[in-house]
Amino acid sequence: MRSDMQLISINVGSTRRIEFEGKQFSTGIFKFPVAGSVAVSLTQIQGDGQADLESHGGADKAVYLYPLEHYSFWRKELGEAIEELGSFGENFTAQGMLEEDICIGDTFKVGSTIVQVTQPRTPCYKLAARLNRVDLPRKFLKSLKSGFYLRVLQPGQVTAEDRFILCDQDPKPVTVSEVARTYHFQRDDRSAIEGVLENRSLAAEWRRDLQQRLDRLP
Repeated sequence: MRSDMQLISINVGSTRRIEFEGKQFSTGIFKFPVAGSVAVSLTQIQGDGQADLESHGGADKAVYLYPLEHYSFWRKELGEAIEELGSFGENFTAQGMLEEDICIGDTFKVGSTIVQVTQPRTPCYKLAARLNRVDLPRKFLKSLKSGFYLRVLQPGQVTAEDRFILCDQDPKPVTVSEVARTYHFQRDDRSAIEGVLENRSLAAEWRRDLQQRLDRLP
């Protein structure tokens, strides 16, 4: 676990209705940095809009975190200047918290809030709309630079520059990268799926999906 785990930016945004590739929809993916202390509840960050509550929000996906380190990768990969933090729809932009290091169930104190890692993000067409790149969800998935969701165990206040302090871990740790790889690219790998399911902190939806997949295997 790295020693430089820090919250760099808190990003929120209201929902808006947009059109992309001939489709109209509401989205809260347009998020922008806010200053000062911000309240975090059990289901969302103060001032943040969530248009699709089936895909975003709720206890297991109250906060979405994306690593600051990935911004340079995407600037190079997409050939575009992505400068505004929050460009990937994340609530928290953080440093020192890469998917290959962070495990499902890792529990952190940040500010006066306590949060727990629950699942990687699966990108959708709204990410494509945010950066105006139809091919981005596929690239995002393949890169395993997914970021991850957090459940809030203790509501509180956070401020940019707060540090993440590790409080607890699941007794069967599995990294965010391993979970994303298993879920998306090792769909018939019984051993990999069983390994992920040993982790009791995994988001309920992902646990259900993986268990159903496991039950269908010969």
